[in-house]
Amino acid sequence: MNNEVIITCAVTGSGDTVGVHPAIPVTPEDIASAAIEAARAGAAIAHIHVRDVETGKGNRDRALFREVVERVRDSDTDVLINLTTGMGGDYIPSKEDPAVAAPESDYARPEERVLHVEELRPEICSLDCGSMNFGSDLALNTIDHLRVMAERIKGCGVKPEIEAFELGHISLAKQLIKEGIIDEPPLFQLCLGIPWGAEANAATLLVMRDMLPEGAHWAAFGIARMQFPMVAQAMLLGGHVRVGLEDNLYLERGVFASNGQLVEKAVGLIETLGARVLGPEETREKLGLKKQC
Repeated sequence: MNNEVIITCAVTGSGDTVGVHPAIPVTPEDIASAAIEAARAGAAIAHIHVRDVETGKGNRDRALFREVVERVRDSDTDVLINLTTGMGGDYIPSKEDPAVAAPESDYARPEERVLHVEELRPEICSLDCGSMNFGSDLALNTIDHLRVMAERIKGCGVKPEIEAFELGHISLAKQLIKEGIIDEPPLFQLCLGIPWGAEANAATLLVMRDMLPEGAHWAAFGIARMQFPMVAQAMLLGGHVRVGLEDNLYLERGVFASNGQLVEKAVGLIETLGARVLGPEETREKLGLKKQC
């Protein structure tokens, strides 16, 4: 069991949750406020996407990322910032010609997908280490594209959080580590319950954990009703945890949550199981990170 647990809060994501939940963070001010709320509740890391202010859909506008990061850094919290690089990897084939992307695709050159990371220098950024059917869409992350992204992330001194949605993603990440493109010890996030990836259950999590390189730092999360079962399961198997409105909208059945409430519930569960929650500075020390500003 992990007795010193890092909590990440994924505060908004890019999913189609605006209008489903009454208070999904959309504007940079909303997203920054959500990250600050999560930090005050006990999260050491805020995982951040941005959204189009008019439509609420996921976006990768660097100006939006900049405003969020500046607001969080100007706050009275010390939360670590973890920026997504997942946007720009969504490929939807057109019905007329599958070789041509449909208009709703968001597929970009790998260099473009990390420009905001190079500019803003967060402590951490995500790196989706592989392709998969992601709901009804395709998340397309070829190894050559990932090499480019990982090299640029390393070049600006940011720690990649390797997001693994299935076993093959761990194997791909191991290859990048072997090539020296990702520094050791690596940081993994095991992502469970997303159709059609790894299932959110104890057996799957155990297999994925056992495939990780020796000495790796890791966390895991489950989506929807499996969010808190996976909080408990991850820490019992030696890992860290993630909660937040990106992954789950409810505090309990029929009761919408805020990010702060989800973090508070995770803190309570962790402490009930006999562990303690690490703060931001302890988290930097454990992961070997320097504070960015």
